[in-house]
Amino acid sequence: MRPHRRQWLVGGAALLAAGRAGTASAAPTDLYRRGNDADPETLDPHKSSTVAEAHILRDLYEGLLTYDNRGAMIPGAATHWTISDDGLTYDFALRETGRWSNGDPVLAGDFVFALRRILSPATAAKYAEVLFPLRNARAVNQGALPAEALGVAAPELRRLVLTLEQPTPYFLELLTHQTALPVHPASVARFGDAFARPGNSVTNGPYRLRDVVPNDRITLVRNPHFHAAGDVTIPQVAFLPTPDLSSAVRRYAAGEIDSLADLPGDQIASLKARFPDQVVLGPSLGLYALALNTRKAPFDDVRVRRALSLVIDREFLAQKLWGETMDPAYSLCPPGLDNYRTPPELPGRDALPIDREDEARALLAAAGFGEGRRPLRLEYRFNASDNNRNTALAIADMWRGIGVETRFVYTDAKTHFAYLRDGGSFDVARMSWIADYSDPQNFLFLLETGNDGLNPGRFSDPAYDALMRQAAAERDLARRADLLFAAERIIVTDLPWIPVMHTRSKALIAPRLTGYHPNLRNAAPTRFLRLTA
Repeated sequence: MRPHRRQWLVGGAALLAAGRAGTASAAPTDLYRRGNDADPETLDPHKSSTVAEAHILRDLYEGLLTYDNRGAMIPGAATHWTISDDGLTYDFALRETGRWSNGDPVLAGDFVFALRRILSPATAAKYAEVLFPLRNARAVNQGALPAEALGVAAPELRRLVLTLEQPTPYFLELLTHQTALPVHPASVARFGDAFARPGNSVTNGPYRLRDVVPNDRITLVRNPHFHAAGDVTIPQVAFLPTPDLSSAVRRYAAGEIDSLADLPGDQIASLKARFPDQVVLGPSLGLYALALNTRKAPFDDVRVRRALSLVIDREFLAQKLWGETMDPAYSLCPPGLDNYRTPPELPGRDALPIDREDEARALLAAAGFGEGRRPLRLEYRFNASDNNRNTALAIADMWRGIGVETRFVYTDAKTHFAYLRDGGSFDVARMSWIADYSDPQNFLFLLETGNDGLNPGRFSDPAYDALMRQAAAERDLARRADLLFAAERIIVTDLPWIPVMHTRSKALIAPRLTGYHPNLRNAAPTRFLRLTA
């Protein structure tokens, strides 16, 4: 029966999403209308955590290093830097021409202020752990040491010195991330948490904030004080939230949107036929997973978690439901990461589907569920989009085959991720992660004890934490890779997160927009793009 239902899921979703392109309207020549995954929860770099926010912040701010439109690291607010022989001290020279959008100079002290702010317990930054390679960062974030103990100093107006706990091979790439962005100290002092709102916002990137219309658009305008303002050719960019991908495709076809950063998987074939040169698929370093609430019975039972994982048909999801824009995931870390080896895989990958179902039923029976017993009932939470909805329906159908009853709770992305970060109760929740830097640590740190903002199920394993600490202190990259491999093996065995798919980038790019190049970092800063008439 299930193959017929899966055909219905694909065909039915395609029928729901179908629609003829409208008549294209005249596109404004000075405005880039950029489809974005969702409305941001915040434009405060230190409280942000989503890809949708990262796209906007990349236009508003500039870190010490940044990305170009091919995903290559380039100098940002810093022109050059040196690294000590022991790999512990990074010395940055800031641009003489660096300016905030109000004309103030960008100084090393602004970065000192920003790094101390994000690591302050009072900020409650959900992403603070990304910066724990800085000396004393963990202790400062936990309130055990004062902010002044953080390994950051400004010995000169435009000279910044960062000191690490131990050598960190991905540290420069980490500095491209939104957590390492500067903020304008005077604006924070004057407006407090409202410093990032229109009218208050002062930024140092190629654009400044003009207005925010919730659930409609966020509009940025060119920052005339940016050091490379003369090379920024697009005067305005409007970020349009596009959680309803079918509707977004119709708006694109009607000429109302210039680019989409995500596409409905069930429409890929038809989109390629309609827009053969405008559908752009590329590589990515990302994960689509299901988090299990390990604080809550029966999901604290590894037998239940393994049973749920065993019957997920990842090939069907990736190839049929997502139109080959995803890859089946049998590991937490995607292949191709720097400083790693081939990741450990989930058990049972090579078994026949019928054997996996039999094993899953046996595991559920041992846990007290199944035929002749109480059924396993669970709540599946996800952020609403066409792709996520279709995936949830398909997985629930797969679970139904082993007697699992599923009900859905779905909200917009902002509400979904805020609920999980703030410790809301759940059974199973859709999670996604796009690498901040190409290193296995950036996936594995998510499940360390205490990383509550990014580990909603509160998974905790002392052996796992010990391996992560040993890897952080290990200077030999091969030995470090072995330690991280052993840590990931714990995850694919205990399954606090069930890996489902690894991501690929997929976009629609209008002919009038040039300069877009798919890349592993999924970076496409507006400053490097061009609009034609």
